[in-house]
Amino acid sequence: MSQLTQYIIALSNLYGMVHKDKVLEIYNSQNEDQVNLTDIEELLTSPPEELEDAFIYPHQNYFVHETILENNDFEPMLKKKGDKPHYVPDKNELLKYVDESYFEKSKQYTALVKYVKKNFFKGDDEKAEWLCEDIHGTCQFGANMQVVLDAFNDRGISFDDMDQINEVMKLVMDLSNSIRIWENNGYTPHEIFEKFEKPHLRPLPDKPFDFNADMNTRQKIGRNDPCPCGSGKKYKKCCLGTGEN
Repeated sequence: MSQLTQYIIALSNLYGMVHKDKVLEIYNSQNEDQVNLTDIEELLTSPPEELEDAFIYPHQNYFVHETILENNDFEPMLKKKGDKPHYVPDKNELLKYVDESYFEKSKQYTALVKYVKKNFFKGDDEKAEWLCEDIHGTCQFGANMQVVLDAFNDRGISFDDMDQINEVMKLVMDLSNSIRIWENNGYTPHEIFEKFEKPHLRPLPDKPFDFNADMNTRQKIGRNDPCPCGSGKKYKKCCLGTGEN
């Protein structure tokens, strides 16, 4: 696999989709051996197998992750990204994103792992990591708190009381605000809040999370009703389906 192809895969995994001009800019800023726009356009018109193997596809003048195309989210994602700048890590860190499963393990992620390992898994590192990786993936795509709680329920984890539920939810929200997400071009919600746009922070709710109230609401929602998360999709096609998988 060429280094240019590696960059395209890494940038697509980090940003969800990347314009050919941005590939050129970032690649040439980090490498002495320069490429030109024609080199990149050739990969748009005749993509190598490595791109398809990584679920990256050409679309217009972008390289796009399959998830965005399958969900018809190309135009909506462009609008969400707007004119936000791109987070660009150094070369060594960036190329770790060639692995689709890679993510930066922040101190907030480490804090959540430490808590669940101590309180739910009796020091079992592997099980704690497995759960927290699942939660990370859930938060990365903006799922609501009920879906996060389902990750605990699916593993047979019971909370001691509402105080413990709210402790976990606080840790999860801290994690959520430290995740590098596509709509922010790789920046975390917290970084966007601090540096650019305060409205993009996912705030902690003013009231503690009411698990019982949420469960009661969930039971009353019909499968064909609008999903309460605000996605605009039917409940059965959104959080209900996610929670049941």
